[in-house]
Amino acid sequence: MKQERITRFIKPEDANQKWYVIDAKDKVLGRLAAKVARVIRGKEKPVFTPNMDAGDFVVVINADKIRMTGKREIQKTYFTHSLYPGGGRFRSFEEVMAKKPEFAIETAVRGMLPKTKLGKQLIKKLKVYAGESHPHSAQKPEVLSF
Repeated sequence: MKQERITRFIKPEDANQKWYVIDAKDKVLGRLAAKVARVIRGKEKPVFTPNMDAGDFVVVINADKIRMTGKREIQKTYFTHSLYPGGGRFRSFEEVMAKKPEFAIETAVRGMLPKTKLGKQLIKKLKVYAGESHPHSAQKPEVLSF
């Protein structure tokens, strides 16, 4: 008797989505972003499906206390362009952290998610805050450490 292999797809309402809170104090930016991207994408779950949103919500606190290894803190730059001639603009990591520290984590995680409609949907599950407090206590987030 031949056994059939069947790929099981879960329905969006069956994807048990949890909330997690991660303290970014003294964490390395890239390693934190990689872990967050895996949780948001749902790769940590046994029901992972590449074309579906089965991931969890992640709240990152203390984004202003993130660090980088080596000389990256002074060498890292972020590039944006206004689409006008000569509209390119470079910002250093130190400048970004002084003005809006959430941007560094959001950009790092966005770069690790798919560049499709699914990626745009998944990045909305990331909530980043510079300080200790966050307004998501009603969701009862679990502490995620690594």
